[in-house]
Amino acid sequence: MELHFSCANCERVVCNTEHAIDGPDNCPTRLVGDTFERVRQEYLKPEVAEFARQASIQEFECYLQLPEGMTPRNPRVEEVVQFAKKMGYHRLGIAFCAGLRQEAATLNEILVRRGFEVTSVCCKAGGVAKETIGIAPEQKIRGPDTWESMCNPIAQAMLLNESGVEFNVVVGLCVGHDSLFFKYASAPTTVLIAKDRVFGHNPAAGLYLSKSYYSKLRRKEE
Repeated sequence: MELHFSCANCERVVCNTEHAIDGPDNCPTRLVGDTFERVRQEYLKPEVAEFARQASIQEFECYLQLPEGMTPRNPRVEEVVQFAKKMGYHRLGIAFCAGLRQEAATLNEILVRRGFEVTSVCCKAGGVAKETIGIAPEQKIRGPDTWESMCNPIAQAMLLNESGVEFNVVVGLCVGHDSLFFKYASAPTTVLIAKDRVFGHNPAAGLYLSKSYYSKLRRKEE
């Protein structure tokens, strides 16, 4: 059976209530109970259960209940530190884009000061020519007559694997390169910075402006 879920367009959001089974006709909670049973079995695995439990506690601790109402309290970099400590991790890995070297250095300093051992690997590690993966001269960013090293997320993942890191933090890897890193990394991975060259690494701005200044994002294409 081919299934098409559309939670993003749901008009009867009940999955955060005790009536989750009463969602619309295409609600996954209603349609694939067997899948959720398999999911439940995964959460019964001790290492998965503890990871999920600590992640949920981390979410809870990001809010303060003040007299004037609930308010957030922790920036994401603080969350990374707190979650890693909750999990008892000591060795962290940073996989970063060469264009965000300064941000990676700042993160490295913060993590070391907070008591972690840190290994970091740049996306250009290995200095492998872009021609290796079939990039044509005219597809080089700085022009056809220049040397350019390819981004090498598989190397980043393997080097961090070999370093024995327990938790990875991605800093600004390109779309697609980040996917390869996730695929090859052995340790769990979180993202601190998602690259957005236009919006200062705040990709959500593209969504917020898609009905105004960046309405071109909503153009229809086949």
